Amino acid sequence: MSWWYEYFRKMLGQHQQVNHQTNIADALTGAVGGCIGIGTLLFLTQLTHTSWLMASLGASCVLVFGAWNAPFSQPRNVIGGHLLSGIIGISFYMLFGSHPLAISVAVGFTIFAMMLTRTVHPPAGGNPIIIMLGGYSWPYLVAPVIIGAVVIVIYAVLINNIRQKRHYPLYWW
Repeated sequence: MSWWYEYFRKMLGQHQQVNHQTNIADALTGAVGGCIGIGTLLFLTQLTHTSWLMASLGASCVLVFGAWNAPFSQPRNVIGGHLLSGIIGISFYMLFGSHPLAISVAVGFTIFAMMLTRTVHPPAGGNPIIIMLGGYSWPYLVAPVIIGAVVIVIYAVLINNIRQKRHYPLYWW
């Protein structure tokens, strides 16, 4: 068989779809966790007139409350991934501005760095885009990036552990 045939054959898929069954309790835990986590960050934003929220934190809520036992959902990954991607996004913006090539390289470098540091958190992959298109600087790293990630993790610990069948986190660092 040719290399091309094998390459394209992989794209057909070889496995049956996994039947992921979610019960009402899991769905409600996700909804309550996301609502409280994002609601708290919105409340802090209104209270202080400082941005405490960014879009990628909503995606982080999906992981920590919906896929709480996945490696990408653990505190090391959530906080570390957001921190690392925020540093990279701001650094690239300060050095290269918001040029499309700079944004692309920043995202690629973020993936590379998260994989090497074992802090892969998929929502954090969007942080360089948010930061560079928004023109944010170092204060943005504290709020909303770090504080937002920490708030989400705190609520994940408090809410996930209410459920008897959940144990969060599986590991911290």
